[in-house]
Amino acid sequence: MRDFAKELPEHTAKYIGENDLFLEVFDGNNSSGQFARPPLLFVHGAFTGSWMWSKYIPHFISAGWNSYCLNLRGHYKSRSVDLTKVEFEDYLADIRQAILEIVGECAVPPVVIGFSMGGILSQKLAESVRIAGLVLIDSSICREVHDEVPYPTIVPPTPGLVVPAPVRGEQGSVDETLDDIEFQRKYLSMESAKAFAAFSFHFGAEGISIESGKITCPSLVIAAVNTEADDRRGRATARHIGGAYLGLQGTTHTGLLVGQRYCEVVSRIMAWLARFEE
Repeated sequence: MRDFAKELPEHTAKYIGENDLFLEVFDGNNSSGQFARPPLLFVHGAFTGSWMWSKYIPHFISAGWNSYCLNLRGHYKSRSVDLTKVEFEDYLADIRQAILEIVGECAVPPVVIGFSMGGILSQKLAESVRIAGLVLIDSSICREVHDEVPYPTIVPPTPGLVVPAPVRGEQGSVDETLDDIEFQRKYLSMESAKAFAAFSFHFGAEGISIESGKITCPSLVIAAVNTEADDRRGRATARHIGGAYLGLQGTTHTGLLVGQRYCEVVSRIMAWLARFEE
């Protein structure tokens, strides 16, 4: 198995805040002198960590973007915590901590790039925290989008103290090779049940409400699309926060980050980021 996390360019890392959040810091190779561009803050999804961005990071730093990869409390190399007590609001506090750290170093707020659970967290954060931009990659949807395009009737699983890591099969998917799957299986970990109970409709949640009028930064929504409903939810999310939209047909949720077509997502984000160079 190819371990992309071990192939990352040389970088620095530090622990921040009272929960010792592990923050990886990558300096962009910026030879054009465009240091006024905002840094990028990558926020992972449930069960994962900064390792999930391993294919993305080399592209962004090569293009001169200073990049920060956060690990929420209890994830990857952040200090272990009792996940049975962790709530959605705790993860919001973690992202605020990272933004404070970044602004302290760079003097400008970052563009926040959130995947899955990290996407709904980033949307909620953008209501009250100043950020330069917002990119959502197959984000968990908010209550308003679910009201517009609800999921089919779902029988939520019996709630537990934590949510176990998802089981990945012994073969690849439509856009993920076996190596891509094995890479994830190596690092996937359990998740907070209380956090899931707040945002995940698959776990019987009422959902997180997003006040779209409070999100004033430019935004981009990218969705994995395999059904008409997938596309409608992605478009509804973009419309709700006033963002641009890209739906990628025939891709999977995790494939957008670690699959064989991840470069299509990176290219679209790069094109959207060009606004910060004008």
